[in-house]
Amino acid sequence: MLTDLSSLIAATARWLTSAYPSCGGALASALCEAQARQAVTVAAWLRYPTEIDAALVTMAGPGGAARLDWVTGAEQAGEQPAEEWAWRTWVDEVVASWAAGLLTDPELAGLAVEALGDGEHASGAPVEFRRLIDPDDGDRRAAALLRHPDLLAPVAGLHHDQLLDRLKPGGALAA
Repeated sequence: MLTDLSSLIAATARWLTSAYPSCGGALASALCEAQARQAVTVAAWLRYPTEIDAALVTMAGPGGAARLDWVTGAEQAGEQPAEEWAWRTWVDEVVASWAAGLLTDPELAGLAVEALGDGEHASGAPVEFRRLIDPDDGDRRAAALLRHPDLLAPVAGLHHDQLLDRLKPGGALAA
């Protein structure tokens, strides 16, 4: 059974950093990507907390970036050759929305990281999400667009209520 969410995480983080790019050079780009990847990882683990959930989304596919592109006014996939946009089919709209919410609300991000204990992904080796929950000044400068609440509001608002429901004590474990 395939339970690896790495393709979904990579594609969704790539979408976020394409829609809200870093402000600066190569180091800023890497810091921005690290923050996006941490937020997307937390969101994906919350959305698909069990191996069965992860296997189902891996088999069915997450849905793609079409609605996110429409909401943000991003370039449409049909305008490019397939090999340049095929990764976008692995973008998960709900995970992107939840990650956007986590990136713009430090308190919510802290609650989300705490809630990972309910799922199967965080068991085993300790995982750190410092760049998400406690970014330093360099992180903030590098990801100024990625963490801007007004810019991310259209994406974060798409599934914000579902994220809040998931983070309630005793929230649903299955996607």
